[in-house]
Parts: sequence; C-alpha cells; structure tokens
Amino acid sequence: MAKRFDHSSGPTQRQLRAGENIRHVLVEILRRGDIRDLALVDKSITVGEVRMSPDLKHANVFVAALGLEDAEEIAKALNRASKFLRGECGRALESKFTPDLRFIADTSYDAALKMNDLFNDPKVRADLIKPADEA
Repeated sequence: MAKRFDHSSGPTQRQLRAGENIRHVLVEILRRGDIRDLALVDKSITVGEVRMSPDLKHANVFVAALGLEDAEEIAKALNRASKFLRGECGRALESKFTPDLRFIADTSYDAALKMNDLFNDPKVRADLIKPADEA
C-alpha cells in the first residue's frame, strides 16, 4: 500500500533541507550583486524562508528589505529576475531539478515590530506589571 502525504503534518525533512539549500544559494547570489535590475541595486535583501512543494519543483521564497525599502517592490523585481536566479541556482545546486522560484514579500518582520511597539505601550505595560500587594 502506498503512503499518502499528509499536508497537515507540515513539510518533510527533504523539503526543509532543499529549501534551506536554495536559501543559502540565493543569499550568496544576492550578496554578489549579479542582478542588474535598478530596483535591486544597492538594496539589502533578506531571504527569510524558502518553502518547497512536495515534489520540489516549486519554491516560494519569502524576502524582506532592510531599511525603508518596500518589500512588495523588491519581490516584484526578484520575480522579474526569477529565470536568471533559477539558472544560477541550477549551477550551484546538486539536485535533479531546479525549482521554479516565486518571490513573496515577507511581512512577518513588520508584524513583529508592531507587536514589540504594542508591548512597549505604557497602557499595556501597566496591565503586565502586577501591583506590589498582589505579588
């Protein structure tokens, strides 16, 4: 009887390892600055995560820009250069297939900053600190 993949259990070890390999290769390519798109020149880009499909033929790459740059614009520019990046990944990876790359703006950093600001709000801090007589 063939095993069925249970999507609710999360990614397999194979997917995680392949995604991390692609992330390392993409970081190196972006560090070298080989992409000639004006939207990416002199930009600091963080590749936060690469999520692979079960067949390893598709990769969703979550990217964020450091500083004041718009992550959506960075993702659009990287999607324009995805064929070049796929070719560079294919040369650097030792795998049977090179996945199609789709870049998505990573908003988790922005959400973390908003939560940090919320926790540092004086009204919220007052609720978190217990009075001396209750302790």
